[in-house]
Amino acid sequence: MFELMVAGGWIMAPIILCSILAFTIVVERLWTLREKKIIPPHLVEQILKLHQKNAIGSEAIEKLYANSPLGRILSAGLRNMHGKREVMKESIEEEGRQVALSLERFLNTLGTIASITPLLGLLGTVIGMIKVFAVITSLGVGDPKILADGISEALITTAAGLSVAIPAVMFYRYLRGRVDELLLKMEAQAVYLVEVIHGERSEMSN
Repeated sequence: MFELMVAGGWIMAPIILCSILAFTIVVERLWTLREKKIIPPHLVEQILKLHQKNAIGSEAIEKLYANSPLGRILSAGLRNMHGKREVMKESIEEEGRQVALSLERFLNTLGTIASITPLLGLLGTVIGMIKVFAVITSLGVGDPKILADGISEALITTAAGLSVAIPAVMFYRYLRGRVDELLLKMEAQAVYLVEVIHGERSEMSN
């Protein structure tokens, strides 16, 4: 493996760096975007029980805010639960946008890696072929080993770039879809909370 990296030339360094960064992002996002961590089970039901007891104060709201991303969204609404439905809904939407940004953290970086690593591989291919033609120009085609070094560099960098880009694209699309799915579920629970608190929906209809 080390011999292949060396044979690929200096362009292998940024490709390897991209692979390490992509791997780190994927592991971190898979761990962070667990549904139970983002949307704790029965959180809305617990809030509604407190609401029935008239026990939703500033301390309970702050505790809810620190609970989870869903808790952040719901706490924004609860701060305005005595106002109009539209005000409560708007505060939830504003906080939801902030939560969405936090869930999408590093995904743009992963998408960039997926885009640039094939280009880095292509750059390595071009550099390798330039070396091949430089050798042919100066020495002719008499020494196959010298020609093979340039061709090997071209092929190795192309393969390395694609090897990083393909899984990066796959995980980028998966994680992007995962974020969208979580946001939809949080939106549904937030809307349910608003409607129940404002008497537009019964708790049993969830």
